[in-house]
Amino acid sequence: MSSVDPRFRYEARREAAPAVVAALGVLVVLSIVSRVEGWEVLHRVHWWAWLVLALPEVVLLVDFLFGGSLVRTRRVALALLGVLVVGNLVGLSILVAGLVSTNTSQLSGGELLLTGSAIWITNVIVFGLWYWEIDDGGPVARARHSRTQPDFQFSQDENPGLAREGWGPQVWDYLYVSLTNSIAFSPTDAMPLTRHAKASMALGSVISVVAVLLVAARAVNVLGA
Repeated sequence: MSSVDPRFRYEARREAAPAVVAALGVLVVLSIVSRVEGWEVLHRVHWWAWLVLALPEVVLLVDFLFGGSLVRTRRVALALLGVLVVGNLVGLSILVAGLVSTNTSQLSGGELLLTGSAIWITNVIVFGLWYWEIDDGGPVARARHSRTQPDFQFSQDENPGLAREGWGPQVWDYLYVSLTNSIAFSPTDAMPLTRHAKASMALGSVISVVAVLLVAARAVNVLGA
């Protein structure tokens, strides 16, 4: 793998770096605001807990920018994305537990909205990167050959005549798939073709359902009280 074309290296790492920076920024902002406002979910989860959840994103960003072997980089990226999914589930579980066990007056509407929004945004980015890594063998494999066994079917796959010359799905295409799946709770832009793709989209939708419907609805009630 040492003689890999630089174009492959760029797609496999640096293309996704801005998305990781965005996800990292969301959790950093949440931790800063939580410290300033003195927010403590369940009276145990302090502001720095969100920075702990952000640590895998820091490692993922370093891996994308400065990783070694592309094969090893992809394995590390998938492992870190899995950790981020678990971290997101933990953060959401903590917030839901706070809603259930804490008096409404002790959880402000702003805290609920910001925390729920941060979890939802992070969820969109993490699953977008996950789709980007698993589809048709990953970004390097897609750059090397035509799409033969994709995990996601885009409109251009079904109707090649609609695709521009040299078209291939990039990280922003997968982020859009994740965004629409998180809003509609169902496939809209691209259809999942494999069990892995369907399972990941289902999990992403479940997290979004809880973050959007439960947390946001409760926050609106608190703000309107």
